Amino acid sequence: MLDNKLETLLTVYEKNSFTRAAEELSLTQPAVSHHINLLEQELQIKIFYRRSKGALKLTPEGEIVIRYAKRIKALYQRMQQALHDAERQMATIRVGITRTAESNLIAEVLAKYGNANNGISIIIVTDVINNLYDMLSNYELDLAIVEGRLQEPGINALLLDTDSLVCAMSNNNPLARRTMVTLADIRREKMILRSQGSGTRDLFVSHLESLGLSLADFNVVLEVDNIATIKDLIRKDLGISILARSACMDEWRKGKLTLLPIENLSMIREISILYHKDFRHPEVLQELTRIYHETAGGGQ
Repeated sequence: MLDNKLETLLTVYEKNSFTRAAEELSLTQPAVSHHINLLEQELQIKIFYRRSKGALKLTPEGEIVIRYAKRIKALYQRMQQALHDAERQMATIRVGITRTAESNLIAEVLAKYGNANNGISIIIVTDVINNLYDMLSNYELDLAIVEGRLQEPGINALLLDTDSLVCAMSNNNPLARRTMVTLADIRREKMILRSQGSGTRDLFVSHLESLGLSLADFNVVLEVDNIATIKDLIRKDLGISILARSACMDEWRKGKLTLLPIENLSMIREISILYHKDFRHPEVLQELTRIYHETAGGGQ
């Protein structure tokens, strides 16, 4: 079983408190402190800085320990899952996707793959891209389908598609009669954007900064994390947004939204499947790629 000291350490880190960790683990606070002290003695380091009022902060060495403790826990859980799957003659694959991907055809592709393969169980984990990178590195995920690549030894990337950011708006917006919009046009509009930390927003902001502009130059009236909510608000003509084309294709095909390129702003990004070099199911990658291109090409 997983070392009790590591389980205690991760709980202290997650709860940011020895007291709350003790409550979570049904231990006494001295027992929690003892586990941490034993780890520090074993590794000959200090894991936490102790601050006033019980606040905790990881030491540089503590950050390393936490990173590997997460991996150890994830690998142990994956071992248990693999043994359980072998008994049932199944395979469980955990796939991380961004909230943008959740609203486009990637979720549909995963569902199609799952329906076509009785021996496969797919678990979809949705989070911001940096958290997905961490989970993949820690073996908490088998695959991550994201915008861009992770420059880390041991992680491979399979290019799935390229995507672009567009200006999305209601069909009733006067700009919808154009073939493209300018940044000057957008600055005159009310904007509804993704929340901070989203890949879509970060790409838009980085392109603005390359032109000497910032979000402060635009009239952002609302920030929303949910893509479906943003598209619903746009359809009601409550603002325009910058979104991934792939996340809006269904509404565009049905004539519910207008999508326009932005003059002098080419916001192209790669969509890749990231996976560990020791991933044991290369046929899954091939089949997901095939289904994705069939679906994107209208081959449903």
